[in-house]
This record gives sequence, C-alpha cells and structure tokens, in this order.
Amino acid sequence: MDSVSTTYWDDRALLEWQLELGADEAIDETPVNRYNLEPAKPKAVPNPNAGPERPAPIVVKELDTVALAKSAAAGVSDLDALRAALDGFDHCHLKRGARKMVFAAGNPAARVMVVGEAPSREEDVAGRPFAGVQGDLLAKMMAAIGLAADADDPAKAVYMATAMPWRVPGDGLPNRKDMAMMRPFLERHIALANPDVVILMGNTACQMLLDKTGISRLRGKWTEVVGRPAMPMAHPMSLLKTPLAKRDAWADLLDVQAKLRTISS
Repeated sequence: MDSVSTTYWDDRALLEWQLELGADEAIDETPVNRYNLEPAKPKAVPNPNAGPERPAPIVVKELDTVALAKSAAAGVSDLDALRAALDGFDHCHLKRGARKMVFAAGNPAARVMVVGEAPSREEDVAGRPFAGVQGDLLAKMMAAIGLAADADDPAKAVYMATAMPWRVPGDGLPNRKDMAMMRPFLERHIALANPDVVILMGNTACQMLLDKTGISRLRGKWTEVVGRPAMPMAHPMSLLKTPLAKRDAWADLLDVQAKLRTISS
C-alpha cells in the first residue's frame, strides 16, 4: 500500500474516532468570537392576504411658473418682444379658454398708463383693453382732463393695458397663482412703456402690483409701482354700476392732472 492510501485510511480512522467522542462540527484554525457577529435578520414572511406589490408612485415635480415668467419677461427689450413673449407663454391655463390675448391699446409713448382688470367678454372678443361701454366711459373720463388714447402727442395721450392678458371664464376674478405668474409680465410692461403716472383701475391691478385689495379704501391715495407714482381708482365698469362713485373718480382724475403738471414743472 502506498503512502497516500495509508494517509487516507489513517485520517479516516482519526475522523471516525472524533465522531465517537461526540465531535459534530468542523471549525477553522483561528477561533471565531460569535458575540461580535451580527445576529441573523429574520426573513420577511409574505402576507397571504396581501395583493400584488404596487410600484412606488411617480412624483412629478411642479414647474416654478413664476420663475419661468420672470425669466421670459426679463429677456425682452421692447414692447413688441414682450407681446411675443407673452403670446408664447403657455403655462397659464387661462390662455386655453380665451379667444384672444389682450395686450394694450393707445399711444405707448403716453405719459399716462392705465391698467385695468382681467379682460371682460367684450375685451376678449375685441382683443384690446377697455372695449365696449367701459371703454366709452374711460374715453370720457380721460377727455375730461385733456387726454385721449388716439392722441399723437405723448403729453395728451393715454396708454391702456389689462392686468391679466387672458379672460377668466365667466368674467370671474383670477386666482392668486395666476396673478403671481403674470405679475412679472405686467411689471415689465410698465417699465418698458415708462409712463410718468400709472392709474390702477380696479382690485385686480391693485392686488397684482400693490398686494392690496379694497379699491374703495385704496382710491385717491398716491402710491408707487415699478418706481413710478400710481393712483388707484374705481374701474369704469364699477362706475357704471354705481354712478354715485363718479364724484370720487372725478376727484382722482384731478389729482392725476395735478401730478402731471407737477412732474412737468
């Protein structure tokens, strides 16, 4: 018998002897401290009553539409470019329900800029601010202090815009989200037109540019928007519904006229 076979039988005999002595486990040459080992984690037991595992919900990050509006408005250098940027801004849901975008009318070089409410049905159809009977009343109001939308002389002209470019369904009030989204365009509009005086007609214009509402409390008190003097006034539609308020509107117009003279001097 060769040496290999002898070694095999000797090793086997030694192993059987150890089994008889009660040895039932083989260990390494280096001892293992099992107190330092992590305990085994129990396996999850599936619930037989549970349905199929659902995938994790997909979280869609909401666009920062105000930041997008600020970027779009800041990137324009004239009124034509602002109109194009506003027309191409598709993040306001009001655009989808409006017939036309309402941007501006009158002489853009005018010393006086009038900012109205969100477009009415008449303005939405015409595509210009202060259309219909409200426009007729506004024209009479401006004429009373020597101003007109169609005047070529900037000193005698008026430039008109709406606070929102698109009509709210049912001629309702725009919500805060939509107003915050459109505010950068309106502020840029005023900056590019560069009027001496801004007239804020109605609550929407005041809320967007002053963060205040309550035209009955705000009217007749000079404030400032985009670095320019601003006069809050009742909107022509409100004056048509409440004729007694025309007296206050006339007082506000006289204040505007006096302010223009002060600035000129």
